[in-house]
Amino acid sequence: MPVSFRPTQLQIALLILVIAAATLGGAWIFQAFGYAPCELCLKQRIPYYIGIPLAAITCYAAFRKQETLLLPDFIGLALIFGFSALFGAYHSGVEWGFWQGPSDCTGSLSQAGSVDDFLKQLQTVKVVRCDAVAIRIFGLSLAGWNAVISAVLTALAIMGLRSGERI
Repeated sequence: MPVSFRPTQLQIALLILVIAAATLGGAWIFQAFGYAPCELCLKQRIPYYIGIPLAAITCYAAFRKQETLLLPDFIGLALIFGFSALFGAYHSGVEWGFWQGPSDCTGSLSQAGSVDDFLKQLQTVKVVRCDAVAIRIFGLSLAGWNAVISAVLTALAIMGLRSGERI
């Protein structure tokens, strides 16, 4: 007789919380080791800043058996990390050159005509480009990994919604 394991909503919420926190922590560690984030990388962290506290609230609601909070919490987590997956895919597409990214952090850098123009450019030009990959791990950039991890978190949130055993 096969053993069937169905995770509870608390276990799913805890898994979302741990994966999301580890992902954000990993981004901070890469930054500490000198991989400066671009503008799009920094924006990709915003869903985690919202999703991690919501996952903690979801854990609390599941632990306290507050069914009325679980449905909106898991829906919120699915939407937040679904958006994050799409945004990570967008940034990956910019890095691969599939489409143009924001003009303030992609494209060619114009050369200054004079020293004064150069000094002006130093004040306005972003050093970290959104279309240049700082590091690839197993063929994916950090933006690509964000898309994959966020898709997994979205699937987990949907699994939490559909969990037969509520608590």
